[in-house]
Amino acid sequence: MALVVQKYGGSSVADAHSVKRVAKRIAEAKRAGNDVVVVVSAMGDTTDELLDLAQQITPLPPQRELDILLTAGERISMALLAMAITNLGVKAKSFTGQQAGVITDAVHGRARIVDVVPHRIRETLEKGQVAIVAGFQGVTQQTNDVTTLGRGGSDTTAVALAAGLGADVCEIYTDVDGVFTADPRIVPSARKIDRVTYEEMLELAASGAKVLALRSVEYARRYGVPVHVRSSFSSAPGTLVAAAPQEEEAVEAPIISGVAHDRSESKITVVGVPDHVGTAAGIFEVVAASGANIDMIVQNVSAAATGLTDISFTLPDGDGPATMAALAGVQAEIGFSSLQYDDQIGKLSLVGAGMKSHPGVSAQLFGALRDAGINIEMISTSEIRISVVTREDSLDDAVRAVHTAFGLDVADGEAVVYAGTGR
Repeated sequence: MALVVQKYGGSSVADAHSVKRVAKRIAEAKRAGNDVVVVVSAMGDTTDELLDLAQQITPLPPQRELDILLTAGERISMALLAMAITNLGVKAKSFTGQQAGVITDAVHGRARIVDVVPHRIRETLEKGQVAIVAGFQGVTQQTNDVTTLGRGGSDTTAVALAAGLGADVCEIYTDVDGVFTADPRIVPSARKIDRVTYEEMLELAASGAKVLALRSVEYARRYGVPVHVRSSFSSAPGTLVAAAPQEEEAVEAPIISGVAHDRSESKITVVGVPDHVGTAAGIFEVVAASGANIDMIVQNVSAAATGLTDISFTLPDGDGPATMAALAGVQAEIGFSSLQYDDQIGKLSLVGAGMKSHPGVSAQLFGALRDAGINIEMISTSEIRISVVTREDSLDDAVRAVHTAFGLDVADGEAVVYAGTGR
């Protein structure tokens, strides 16, 4: 008997028919002799609809009340799914994040899990029942307030519960057959990856691959939870996200795992910065105080005639306005000439643990982009990733060109996105 934690995304439980289909899969897992815990997201676009409703009431809803509102979506899903499973003759009980023992910090809207105390879940399993848990939510330890974990929070809930329960595997069910070498919606010839390491998946998730939330992969790596990404619409074997294999098993591992892309970043350029010690520190202290998360940074060599330089950096679109305002407020103090804001950029990332021991990967990447007529504006690297910034309108062409250049296309068949979301 195995202890399995399954997570189903919004596209997998989008309507009553989908809920019944998922319930059948869960009942089959239970009848096969497994202990089953299920984490479920809100149905379809429920979260977005609730957000829109809040915006109709007030442009600045209180975060505490917004969290209470948004958690309603998962509560609807968990109750309906428990009903559907029970209707199939398998006993099931639903729990909110609070009832399941998901303890978070007090940051509303993007809370982090600090502990999991799944006493009631264990009791349910001991009674031979399936436990259904509302994803995306928890409760603060001090005030008992309901919190939400941010986008992709149900993935994180599932992995955290798997770690807290000592589960054998955490299965993330979505609307694609696993992790692919590129987004199937852009590259239909993308190949499904059978196995990927935590480190590679972290880089893919951080670079824009949406099949798994970044924080869930971080949690899985920290606690050694094997994550199996599968489709709830098919019986395909999926992708296993786990620790790197032993060296002798990794000899035939591919150099490149995949190509990720991200359209959700903007670029700020601070023009005419005095090239003095501490100036860059002053700029990024202001950026940090504004709450922005910086991704890539490029500083030009200062011009000999003027002693001035330009500093460019990328950040999430949502952080752009506040960061621009904060920097404008210290322009006279720091002494730079002007600010430029560009929200028409796209980031492409090439990821693979094998590239660290294979020379020429960068040259091949840049050559593919050159041959496709795509200009590179910024470059950033890690041990297993190379990222470039280009124009947003040429990003899809860039992804396809790089994917082909590294031999990642499959000759037969096309990747399927069953519900059209890729999550």
